[in-house]
Amino acid sequence: MNAAFYLTPKSSVVYLYDDFTIRQGLEKLRNTHFSAVPVIDREGRYIGIVSEGSFLWPLFDLIKENNPQILKETETKTIGGVIDKDKYKPVSVNVSEEELFQMAALQNFVPIIDDRDIFIGLVTRRAIITKMKQTKKRTQR
Repeated sequence: MNAAFYLTPKSSVVYLYDDFTIRQGLEKLRNTHFSAVPVIDREGRYIGIVSEGSFLWPLFDLIKENNPQILKETETKTIGGVIDKDKYKPVSVNVSEEELFQMAALQNFVPIIDDRDIFIGLVTRRAIITKMKQTKKRTQR
């Protein structure tokens, strides 16, 4: 089996061109709700990816250099106002494997809470894939 079996075609993928402005890139990320997208050149060659962080630090530097008053305001505002509470919903440590896999398919990690709603850790998609790979190897022996 090759990668084509799992492939999402380019026509169905959100991507940016490397000559887009930062504003164009931010607007596209915001409209699609992705946190990272591939970047290609106008000939279609893969260049790399940009993420929200790729935009955040250059903007931070611009603000710091050109408008220190805005940066000063960040010293009084808390992160409570920017938390996305709906994006990565936590699940109980007793979640079924099927539900955990379904959630991991949609997000990079799944926050795990105990029966008192206390955060106890997270399960990454990578951990699930690694564990499944190890299990497969053991069963093939």
